[in-house]
Amino acid sequence: MRKYFDNRRLGRIFIYTILALFAAYSLFPLYIMVITSFKTMAEIRGGGILLPPGTLNLESWTIAWSGSGECTQGVACTGMKGYFANTLLMVIPAVGISTLLGALNGYVLTKWRFRGSNLLFGMLLLGCFIPFQVILLPMAQVLGQLGLSGSLVGLTFVHVVYGLAFTSLFFRNYYITVPSELIQAARIDGAGFWRIFLRIILPISAPVFVVSVIWQFTQIWNDFLFGVVYSDSQSQPIMVALNNLVNTSTGVKRYNVDMAGALIAGLPTLIVYVIAGKFFVRGLTSGAVKG
Repeated sequence: MRKYFDNRRLGRIFIYTILALFAAYSLFPLYIMVITSFKTMAEIRGGGILLPPGTLNLESWTIAWSGSGECTQGVACTGMKGYFANTLLMVIPAVGISTLLGALNGYVLTKWRFRGSNLLFGMLLLGCFIPFQVILLPMAQVLGQLGLSGSLVGLTFVHVVYGLAFTSLFFRNYYITVPSELIQAARIDGAGFWRIFLRIILPISAPVFVVSVIWQFTQIWNDFLFGVVYSDSQSQPIMVALNNLVNTSTGVKRYNVDMAGALIAGLPTLIVYVIAGKFFVRGLTSGAVKG
């Protein structure tokens, strides 16, 4: 018996060691980014890429956030502050609208089925597999006809439309596990479409809401293609700003500023996953039993 427990303990130590090595390998680039962002250019040129900074240099973070005049090709180095605000103004309504519409779609497609509902769901599902590049020109034409080209409203509209297929899929797979007898009993008691949705469906939808919000927030915040195509200089999101920051500096390449800018751009999604990551996994698996 003792030998069995010893072998079991050794097996766990081996597994945890392997996992720790994989974690260290995955986090290694992040470590390099963090320490480089706090180094001066003299320290970076001196080598020792793995060594921590001798002094805590915050100038690179200030330049990445507020900007400096060291740019070329007529591009003003205004920093990432304004673009960060643009992204927030786009992400919050886009995530909220696409999530609420996805919840309504999932509710209708599972509990208020109609003729052709399965066909409609299949068409929505196709939206999950359409590459970004396919819809660039048609969406540009639509935005032009609506008068939304080069604006945050237009960019928000694009992300709502493209994300609707994913949010509908999440909510449909979750709501299909809700007993239909519960909905039928509420209808017998006189509850209508909206009362059932607000009083019964929404209170039990927290896990899938977390999944939808995290998914949409990550996709929209990290998007570059839609941002660079459908925005103008006043409405560009943060990933476009990061590209401008990295590719428009003159003279010596400022790796510390580039790393600081990348960390500023990536921190919001990292914070969201750290806070709500366990709820994301739980929400993904909550609808896996049926459907």
